[in-house]
Amino acid sequence: EALCAGAHMINDINGLRADGMIEVAAQFGAPVVIMHMQGEPRTMQVAPHYDDVVGDINAWLTGRIEDCIAGGVPESQIIIDPGFGFGKTVNHNLEMLRRLREFAGLGRPMLMGTSRKSTIGKVLDLPVEERIFGTAATCAVAIHNGANVIRVHDVAEMVQVARMTYAILRGWPGE
Repeated sequence: EALCAGAHMINDINGLRADGMIEVAAQFGAPVVIMHMQGEPRTMQVAPHYDDVVGDINAWLTGRIEDCIAGGVPESQIIIDPGFGFGKTVNHNLEMLRRLREFAGLGRPMLMGTSRKSTIGKVLDLPVEERIFGTAATCAVAIHNGANVIRVHDVAEMVQVARMTYAILRGWPGE
């Protein structure tokens, strides 16, 4: 229904696992964001466990990409999201940010949504409305480690963070 109403992308926290989601994405030709989440929203933070957080997520995303392509979603329409904060502990999230480059082997653009998340709140001991600088740090690290898209609340501020990060990493064409 959202696509019929004008939405141009499917951003699915369930990784297109619900019955019919891959078929809908293929039918509409919409870009899809496949996000990893261990468990379900109600249970995802109840003792999340990974043998290797990045390796396990990478394997899961590989399977979902394969399923989407087999279901008719063009590979060029697939974006991955490792699911920062979704079924992961603080240390899982921090390790994932450190090792983000390991997802490059999937060959798909990567979206990261770290904005104001509880990991930032726990590390900095701050309420949600005071997590802008922690968000800026996670966005800069995500970009440095290969994120192509960042999903944020504080758009104007994070545009500055992204532009500055890209200037540091790639040089500034202004001179």
